Amino acid sequence: MHTTAVNDLSSYWMPFTANRQFKAAPRLVASGKGMYVTDVNGRQILDAVAGLWCINAGHCHPRIVEAIQKQAGELDFASSFQMGHPKAFEHASRLASVMPGDLNHVFFACSGSEAVDSAMKIALAYHRISGQAARTRFIGRERAYHGVNFGGTSVGGMVNNRKSFGPLLPGVDHLPHTYNAEQQAFSRGEPEWGAHLADSLEQLVALHGADTISAVIVEPVAGATGVLPPPKGYLKRLRNICDTHGILLIFDEVITGFGRLGAPFAANYFGVMPDLICSAKGITNGTVPMGAVFASRKIHDALMTGPANQVELFHGYTYSAHPVACAAGLATLEIYRKENLLTRGAELTEYWQDAMHSLRGLPNVIDIRAIGLVAAVELSSRPDAAGVRGYDVMVDCFNRGLVLRNSGDTLAMSPPLIVERSHIDDIVAMLGDALKRVA
Repeated sequence: MHTTAVNDLSSYWMPFTANRQFKAAPRLVASGKGMYVTDVNGRQILDAVAGLWCINAGHCHPRIVEAIQKQAGELDFASSFQMGHPKAFEHASRLASVMPGDLNHVFFACSGSEAVDSAMKIALAYHRISGQAARTRFIGRERAYHGVNFGGTSVGGMVNNRKSFGPLLPGVDHLPHTYNAEQQAFSRGEPEWGAHLADSLEQLVALHGADTISAVIVEPVAGATGVLPPPKGYLKRLRNICDTHGILLIFDEVITGFGRLGAPFAANYFGVMPDLICSAKGITNGTVPMGAVFASRKIHDALMTGPANQVELFHGYTYSAHPVACAAGLATLEIYRKENLLTRGAELTEYWQDAMHSLRGLPNVIDIRAIGLVAAVELSSRPDAAGVRGYDVMVDCFNRGLVLRNSGDTLAMSPPLIVERSHIDDIVAMLGDALKRVA
C-alpha cells in the first residue's frame, strides 16, 4: 500500500489521450457555469465544444443540479430487470414525444457506445423473429465513429480506433466516406457533390446478397472524424436503397441529437426517417452517463410476441434507466422545452457559418465545414508530423481561454446551444489569433 498525493496524476490511465504528454503539462478543469469552465488556477475558459459535444444547455444548469441532488436522496438505484421505477417510464414517454416519426420506443443504455451495440443487437433480433435469421451482416462507413465497444468499433471506420484490436466482428463491410477535398472544400451546410456515393451500398448488396444484410449504420453528420456533413440527397438515397432491399437503417445521433443542427434530431433536419436512432450525450446534458436507442413501432412490435411471461430481448445493462440519470434527463428535456434549445440553433446557423468561414485565408487553413451549430477548421499537416499542428493550436487556445477539440489537424467546435453571437465572436477571434501564432 502506498500513499498518493492529491496532485499525483500517475494512477489515472486517461482515454483517447497522449497520457505522458498530458501529464507533463496538464489541463485540469475544476468547475463550470453556463458557457464557461474554470481551470484549477481559477482561469475562466470559453467552452466551444460543449464539454464533448454534450453540454447543450450549458454547464451546471441549476434545474439539472437540483433534480440530481433530489433524486440521489430519494432513490439511488433500482433494477430495470423485471422491476422498474416511475421516472424510467416518465422519461421514456417524454423522450418519445420529441422523437421524429414513430420512433417512440426507448431502450436505455449508459453511453453512446452501448446504444450502438444495443441497436445492432436489436436489428439482429428483429430479423430473426421476422424469419430472416440470415441477415447478420452490418454495413458501416469509412471515417465513421460509433463508440468503442466491439460492435461500434467494427462498424466504425477510423483506422487508429481499429488497428490494435484484431479482426473485430465478422461480417462487416464499409461504405466509402463522403468527403472530397477538391469537390467540397469550404462548402456551407450540405455539399452539392457526393450523393452518388450512397450507391456503393448497391455494390455491397450485389456482392453479399440483400438477404444477408441486417442494417446500415451511419452518422448523419460524421463528427469525431472532423465534421463531415452529408452531401445533398445522400441520406435519402441511402434510405431508398435500404427500403428496396429490406435493410434497416440506423442513425447514430449521439452528437447530432437534441438540437445540435437546429432541429430536435438530424432525422428531422434532413427529412429522413431511420428505423433506429442511437443517442447519448445531450440526453442528460452530459451530467449523468446515459444512452438510448429509439426504435420504430415496426421493430418494437415485432419482438413483442410469444408467451407474455417470456423475456423478449435478452439484453440490457445494470444501470439501464438509472434513477439519477432519468431525473437528469427529465430536467434536461424541460430546459430544452422552456428555452427552445432543440431548435434555437437554426436562428444562429447563418451567423455561425459566416463567422467560421471568416477564418478562411489564415495560415495553414485548407478547409472549413459548418452545419447547424457544429464546425471544423482543417489545417495542413506539418511535414512528417500529422496532427501536431492541430494539437499545438488546441493547447494554445486552452492556454488563452478557449476549449476546442482537435482530431488530428482538424479543429472541431460545437458550443452549448445557449451560445450568443458575442460568444461566437470570441471563439472566432481567439481561434484566429491562435492560427496566426502557431506556424
